[in-house]
Amino acid sequence: MTLLSIENLSLRIGTYPILHDVSLTVNAGEIVAITGESGSGKSMTAMATMGLCPDKTTTTGRIFLDGTDILSTPEPALCAIRGNQIGMVFQEPMTALNPVQPIGTQVAETIRIHHSVPKDEALRRAAAMLERVGLPPDRFPLNRYPHQLSGGQRQRVVIAMAIALRPKLLIADEPTTALDVTTQAHILDLLKGLAQEFGMGLLMISHDLAVVADVADKIVVMQQGRVVESGPTLTVLRDQIHPYTRALFAASKHQVNLPAPPAPAPLLKVENVTRSYAQPRRSLFGPRSQTVAVRDVSFTLNHGERLGLVGESGCGKSTLTRAILGLEPVQAGQITLDGAPVWTDRHANLAVRRQMQVVFQDPYGSFNPRHRVERLITEPFHLLDTPPQGAARAAKIASALTDVGLSPADADKYIHQFSGGQRQRIAIARALINDPALIVFDEAVSALDVSVRAQVLDLLADLCRKRPLAYLFISHDLAVVRSITDRVMVMQAGQIVEQGPTAQVFDAPKHPYTQTLLAASPKLPDFPDRSLSHAS
Repeated sequence: MTLLSIENLSLRIGTYPILHDVSLTVNAGEIVAITGESGSGKSMTAMATMGLCPDKTTTTGRIFLDGTDILSTPEPALCAIRGNQIGMVFQEPMTALNPVQPIGTQVAETIRIHHSVPKDEALRRAAAMLERVGLPPDRFPLNRYPHQLSGGQRQRVVIAMAIALRPKLLIADEPTTALDVTTQAHILDLLKGLAQEFGMGLLMISHDLAVVADVADKIVVMQQGRVVESGPTLTVLRDQIHPYTRALFAASKHQVNLPAPPAPAPLLKVENVTRSYAQPRRSLFGPRSQTVAVRDVSFTLNHGERLGLVGESGCGKSTLTRAILGLEPVQAGQITLDGAPVWTDRHANLAVRRQMQVVFQDPYGSFNPRHRVERLITEPFHLLDTPPQGAARAAKIASALTDVGLSPADADKYIHQFSGGQRQRIAIARALINDPALIVFDEAVSALDVSVRAQVLDLLADLCRKRPLAYLFISHDLAVVRSITDRVMVMQAGQIVEQGPTAQVFDAPKHPYTQTLLAASPKLPDFPDRSLSHAS
């Protein structure tokens, strides 16, 4: 039975066209995935289905949800439909949840908005729904707040809110993008199980073809507001009729051509490092327990080497990274860069910190939007005793921008004038401008589309040919880590449980935890890359 039918939907905001004759269907119990790059119209299609189009929007076509025409339904009636017949799971659970309300109250709120039930009854139903998504009340009390949960647990709360009233249609907008591979696998299994159990239609939006291939019954490929290809998942991925589908598939399986690393010469040494945190007292005069985030970690990163670090959320990756960058002291052990200690008497060695830079996950949130690129990428100059001035400063700016594939003229622009991939290139330029000995890439490509991600990874390989670049690459995307690193370390519960050459660790993992991570990582079906065969 057809649950959702979108027929020739066109949408423009003001005079700017967004969608062009979009058509798709979702049946009860069916999972349909919309895939494509940022700006392709995926999320706007979902917003139109929810009746949440922005102001000054003009639409043509029809959207039927179980026989109801969404586009002609008045707003009061749409408010009754949202949450009741249509549920929505957003990409970032922390922004989707109210930080000052307990999770039980937030799930119960959805129930009480649409049904006149007592608060106790709503909380009882909320507890049952939270247990259904893997958060039993005996382990996750209803009075917990979002900040007391991990990213995967928060996403489960958002899913519980969306399905609290067992809607006919569930829309999931990039529900696993920011999650590690095992948590991602759990969330995808949960969504598939709910669709089967409740007979819901699931419309999932994702730019990750590997995730889509593992979950969806049908795929809808969108480019620049148009549906360019659609059909059963395996058929679309096997045939790849449209050039854009072939380009997405090729980018998803892209392998970087890294230059060979130089002969081993130690740059960063981490020796028996331990870092713990004191927990709140359970009683007024009771002792404070300690949580060990990093436990006796040791490794070496050589000059010109590309080292990967993988592990689940909460395994200690971020704590270890902050200690390496001189942002958090350690209780035991030592960290040195080119023989100089990062920490001396629990104080960061500023001379050493100048030799390290970091590239963050969110390329837009990394910058002050009020400043021009020229000022943004020269922020590391503040670390120098004698920063370059005049012509020398201009030459440094031009060199950094050119090295990352941008123009020196881009120095006069603002960050909002660039795409996501260009912003990440600017973040890399900022990291390079002081010629650091070490760069830390913290989930630096996880928020990017597959084609943009491939371009940024190729840029890193090119930079390794131009500069003696050593970096620590932190990511939950094992396919990316495999293509962009020489060696990899696997971290679990604060310890390095396995390390070695990347290909060796990934092809023949020895530790059970590494095997679990690799098994949970989504993989594309082994279809040939048709981009060359069609081109010829």
